Amino acid sequence: MTGRRSSFAHSLLNSHFRLLILIVLILCIMIVVASGATAATAATSSMPDQKTPVIVTVVPNPVAENDVGEFIVVDTDGVSNLTLTDGESIITVPVVPGETVALSAAPNKTRQRVEIPVRQAAVGLSNGGEQLILNHQSERVHEVTYSDAPEGERLNATSMEWIPRGVELRSVTSTGSADVTAFVLPDTPAIPITAIQSANKRILLAGYTYASPPMTDALLSASDRGVRIQVLLEGSPVGGLSTAQRTQLNRLSNNGIVVQLLAGTPARFAYHHPKYAVIDNSAIVLSENWKPAGTGGKNSRGWGVHAHSRATASELASVFAHDSTGYDVIPWSQARTDIGFNEVLPATGQYPTQFDAELMSVDEIRVLTAPGNAGEAVRSRIDTAEKRIDVVSPRMNPSGPYFYALVDAAKRGIQVRLLLSDAWYDTDKNRAVVNRASELNATGLPIRAQIVTSGDQFGKIHAKGAIIDDRVALVGSLNWNEHAGTKNREVVLELVGDEPATYYSHVFISDWQGYEGTDTASRRGVNTESEPEYVPVLLALGALAAVIIAGYALYSTVLSDHP
Repeated sequence: MTGRRSSFAHSLLNSHFRLLILIVLILCIMIVVASGATAATAATSSMPDQKTPVIVTVVPNPVAENDVGEFIVVDTDGVSNLTLTDGESIITVPVVPGETVALSAAPNKTRQRVEIPVRQAAVGLSNGGEQLILNHQSERVHEVTYSDAPEGERLNATSMEWIPRGVELRSVTSTGSADVTAFVLPDTPAIPITAIQSANKRILLAGYTYASPPMTDALLSASDRGVRIQVLLEGSPVGGLSTAQRTQLNRLSNNGIVVQLLAGTPARFAYHHPKYAVIDNSAIVLSENWKPAGTGGKNSRGWGVHAHSRATASELASVFAHDSTGYDVIPWSQARTDIGFNEVLPATGQYPTQFDAELMSVDEIRVLTAPGNAGEAVRSRIDTAEKRIDVVSPRMNPSGPYFYALVDAAKRGIQVRLLLSDAWYDTDKNRAVVNRASELNATGLPIRAQIVTSGDQFGKIHAKGAIIDDRVALVGSLNWNEHAGTKNREVVLELVGDEPATYYSHVFISDWQGYEGTDTASRRGVNTESEPEYVPVLLALGALAAVIIAGYALYSTVLSDHP
């Protein structure tokens, strides 16, 4: 009898498992079918495959009376029988050589703005918004919907971002391997000056603000040697221009150096915020402004790098050429007559050299610029991190995309540390970041944030950088907020290699450990050691345990329900 019961139970068990397998297979088929339906919908109603016709650009609100010259750019991909409609009228899209065509009711006006074929079409776009549908033989292949078109800006229909007139977005550019000199401030303020003093042919200096007497001395000396010099700065920095900046720019301009401000309207960038210099066939990129508190070494903790790389210099020279020839660029000699100036006391701090500059090799340099690619490239590095992420930033929004990306990384088991400034104007948001990181850390996520107080090594945190997986270092002007990544001109160098990552990591760890900052998680006694590498293993073991328990429960149910 016992044997018959056992045989009957095992027979039922086998039938139950067959039923279970059948259910799983049905569910898998349903998932595949559902995903296929989703993909088909996406291909026909929102974002098409790479090889289908697409709407590329929409310009509904040009700077012209009655919006004369508004246009739409379509990449036909060589496909004929395309039509474009806004729900009221239908336009036939012609096939042209090169496959990309601009459609405009005023083609002569549009040809002044684009270098692709322009064809006459009854294009009438509303500044308040439109739904544009691209059809192929009555089948929808792409759709773009916009609202509130800003004057003079064009809609990038891929990213759905409004791009100011006169701004050409750049791609991330790899400039290969090179030697670089890594340095930090206030420790080694001589590095930028020495580089300027070595120039023989050209200096292209781009910045947000400029008020450095030693840098002016070096530039004037270079000019006397016959070096061609241009200086490009922001015309409306937060807080306005200082009298100290006026003095230094007058010195440069009065001695024949070309000084320009981005001060015209409408502005191509919310702020011209990069800090870089092209010096012959090398380039310096840093986080600090050209003034005593920054490059002068009188206050801020900053990161910088001198790339001894012809390709990097060439790429940044192209950025400079683009930015210095726009319609919103005004010569200093003209701009200074319309600007009010503020009296600002220069920084006068004295700090020791803790970290010397180091010459090293990098496997690859990648030039990131905003708007266009820097924000996305930085978040992509965060998303693909495998072990740890150390970030130094003056400030961060606890509700912003960069902090969310760091939290997502911590959820994957990546160890995250965030070093923030104690400047009075950053205190509230930074404390909110620290508190939020502490709350998350208390739940087991390996994320910490600390506010660094002023001390003997530097005044305040002004660096904007990161070290990722002990392999990648990010150095540049990009503040980690959405505005900087989409509206400002920013420049960042991504340095791939063990040596630069090690150099900046030593600085980061020293700053993290050397100051009595605000790290709420540590004070609460929360475990902040690097347990992240075990998290995926624990999750896998938990899943395996769940399967075993479920199987055992099913087996027990079969035996108990069928005596």
